Amino acid sequence: MEVSSANVAERDKDYKYLPLEAILFEHYGRQSVVSSSTPGCKQCHTIFLHPTTSLLSVWFDKKDTMYHFTAIVIAGMGFFTDAYDLFCISLVTKLLGRLYYTEPGAPKPGTLPPRVQSSVTGVALCGTLAGQLFFGWLGDKLGRKKVYGITLILMVVCSLASGLSFGSTPKGVMATLCFFRFWLGFGIGGDYPLSATIMSEYANKKTRGAFIAAVFAMQGFGILAGGVVALTVAHAYDQNYKVPSYEQNPEASLVPAFDYVWRIILMFGAIPAALTFYWRMKMPETARYTALVAKNAKQAAADMSKVLQVEIEAEEEKLQKMTESEGNKYGLFSKEFVRRHGLPLVGTTTTWFLLDIAFYSQNLFQKDIFSAIGWIPPAKEMNAIHEVYKIARAQALIALCSTVPGYWFTVLFIDYMGRFAIQLMGFFFMTLFMFAWAIPYDHWTKRENRFGFVAMYSLAFFFSNFGPNATTFVVPAEIFPARLRSTCHGISAAAGKAGAIVGAFGFLYAAQSKDPKKTDAGYPTGIGIKNSLLMLGVINFFGMLLTLLVPESKGKSLEELSEENDENGEHAMSVRTAPV
Repeated sequence: MEVSSANVAERDKDYKYLPLEAILFEHYGRQSVVSSSTPGCKQCHTIFLHPTTSLLSVWFDKKDTMYHFTAIVIAGMGFFTDAYDLFCISLVTKLLGRLYYTEPGAPKPGTLPPRVQSSVTGVALCGTLAGQLFFGWLGDKLGRKKVYGITLILMVVCSLASGLSFGSTPKGVMATLCFFRFWLGFGIGGDYPLSATIMSEYANKKTRGAFIAAVFAMQGFGILAGGVVALTVAHAYDQNYKVPSYEQNPEASLVPAFDYVWRIILMFGAIPAALTFYWRMKMPETARYTALVAKNAKQAAADMSKVLQVEIEAEEEKLQKMTESEGNKYGLFSKEFVRRHGLPLVGTTTTWFLLDIAFYSQNLFQKDIFSAIGWIPPAKEMNAIHEVYKIARAQALIALCSTVPGYWFTVLFIDYMGRFAIQLMGFFFMTLFMFAWAIPYDHWTKRENRFGFVAMYSLAFFFSNFGPNATTFVVPAEIFPARLRSTCHGISAAAGKAGAIVGAFGFLYAAQSKDPKKTDAGYPTGIGIKNSLLMLGVINFFGMLLTLLVPESKGKSLEELSEENDENGEHAMSVRTAPV
């Protein structure tokens, strides 16, 4: 018999049922629902759904529940920790240079040599790239939940170990620090594909973009937290050690106790990760993975029951026929994958690669901005702890005024504007502001134009966050099949980290002055900041063009996007609900 709204209302007067019919009417239409009841049993009601993936739609087209928001917090705290660990190193590199590389009698405090600087700040990015590929693949083989805990353990252990780096010489300390930061990055890398995939598979199609973007937006708070922790630690030490500037007394400006400052800041990253571990282990495996990849319909139904608090029963035989269809068997390196998903994968990898070149190059310009507006005076005019304080204050202000708002604008608008429009808009404005910044660069560096300088910088990176920095994370978690989703997200993210390495280090050398007298200590001459900005503008323009390869995923189910639906409609799946 056909199910009507009147039947549902009448039945719900006496019994507590999950209103599946209402969901199905909205999502599939009246004709795709067939219902039958067991004679003489008012507590059994079976609904046959077409297409066969409708079992999953029962959960994911339902309105948002408190569990969805809990999942955002659990996954988001991982990204909070990721951002803290990746970006806090930039707060302490100046201190490391003073502590381990200051020469007695030198007119300026010591700095890390170029190779050491590149290694200390970049080794975590290399680890992240490797972790994204490895854990992305492992997440599809073993399951999202099993691998999720491994990444968090790595992050906790290596955050603590980074702060305990030892050695009898400066090289020994730096080598130990680099070793542990590589493995810290390896764990962080796993968080990218796993958090994105888990959130996409939990969420419904109407708010999925906002939920995934909200997880990624926790990066902004992680960066902000890094600045706040460094400010707090620096202030505490400044209150206990009243020391002069380097210019006034080089030896007195640096006391041995300051060696604990950078260690405390790095080790703090273990705390949010450790606090999240219990809740992450309590999360059930996503029903999409359990049903479509692990092919365990009974367990998928049990996990759904736990979240929705209603008993759900699935027909395993029919699910098996669907998952074993020829259209759901092709592998990553098959011609069929290339035909269906080749161009989208090219789109997600290339746009993330180009975006991260621009995004991670921002540190090149911070010293000019901070100096122009007087936030950070010359190193010799400060003692070691004051320098940490001022750098942390500057990073916290940038995060608060530009980074955090950009992320949350994406969260608010992504399911209205769509991923494609936001990414295209972001690349367009990044291109525009880079050129507007670069062409009259000498004009912006004059003191009277310093506020325009800051405005150009802030706008360029606001639109990276309200733009491709968020959408490149969201889209790969939506458009690929469940059995390859984590792997493809890991590949896309790894391409992004390759771009980050180019942006952070390639442009670190390229942006050096053409005048040998004006280069940073130990660096060869480069093409200058103006020409580097022009190159970044061109890179953003190509990012805008390659966005045309990325499909729009707004308002579509994951099965529609990945083409996992059984098109012949031959198989049906039943879901039985009963009071609990």
